[in-house]
Amino acid sequence: MKIAVLISGGVDSAVVVHRLAEQAEHDLTLFYIRIGMDNGEGDCSAEEDIEMCSLIAHRYGLPLEVVSLHQEYWDHVMEYALRTVRSGLTPNPDIMCNRMIKFGFFEQRWGHNFDLTATGHYATTTVVDGVKYLATAADPVKDQTDFLARITREQLNHLIFPIGNLPKHEVRQIANQVRLPNASRRDSQGICFLGQINYNDFIRRHLGERPGPIVDIATGRTLGTHRGYWFHTIGQRKGLGLSGGPWYVVKKDIDRNIIYVAGGYGTALQYGRTLPLTEMHWICGCPWSDIPADGVEISFKNRHTPAFLPARLTREGDLWRIQSEEPVQGIAPGQFAVIYDSDAHLCYGSGIITAEQDSEI
Repeated sequence: MKIAVLISGGVDSAVVVHRLAEQAEHDLTLFYIRIGMDNGEGDCSAEEDIEMCSLIAHRYGLPLEVVSLHQEYWDHVMEYALRTVRSGLTPNPDIMCNRMIKFGFFEQRWGHNFDLTATGHYATTTVVDGVKYLATAADPVKDQTDFLARITREQLNHLIFPIGNLPKHEVRQIANQVRLPNASRRDSQGICFLGQINYNDFIRRHLGERPGPIVDIATGRTLGTHRGYWFHTIGQRKGLGLSGGPWYVVKKDIDRNIIYVAGGYGTALQYGRTLPLTEMHWICGCPWSDIPADGVEISFKNRHTPAFLPARLTREGDLWRIQSEEPVQGIAPGQFAVIYDSDAHLCYGSGIITAEQDSEI
């Protein structure tokens, strides 16, 4: 079987190569997707990554192709992120990167020539009634199905996740046992392909600054000044520069350029139970032929954490609502809420949180 393997230079994708190479029946080609920075100052340690990928390719006697999707990334992923931030919302570039770049343009130009594409994502798949579903990983802490929740059925049908059934410590253990050159390399962090960039510098470079007041939502008193609402997101605590805290961002008035904050660790204004969703995307089609008035039981995530929260999902026309059993901190419009079955095993899809939200516990 011909398999394209997306490799990053990290330990996860290296162990994917090792596991597939052990199965002699596979014909593997390794691909490194190269994305440059927007300011011409290097390209996210790509040379070091490519050197590591070359060592892995040489170790297993496999071809490595370095392919560029630089313009596509900036035109589609980062343009979406900047447009969303400018609108006062909270984007998730990693979700869009998977759909548009890794499993979008890559598949269209290179992956379609192979039987399957393999990646180092912590996810699994399972077949239910003849349909291939995205399913959660064996390691709940490393599970990455939330980052895959906007891919299409066609994309999923072409994907395999060879390490999704392993906990992270076993992946490291395998890498050490077979003496992979990157066995001890630290996991990458930050934005997809860009890593640990200075987020505020990045936003400032593209959107500039627009100073405005930071207001205590309880008293209406101005506490300080921000440099632009696009630097802040709902639920944010750090980076406000306020004394007498803790202070949390609980609301943004985009038209008047005001950031509202609430003080104290236990303030109810940090939390909500209702997440209204638009632009629903079902990976394999909506799993329910009919939604009763009182909804269906699900579990969900609204940010990348190990926790799957129990809830009910209801629908009113094009508007869906998640009613969480537990208070949810920092419900930020623009974020993706990812929907799973009640057992937190099957990942059904996702919706975008709208500005309407309930802040009462």
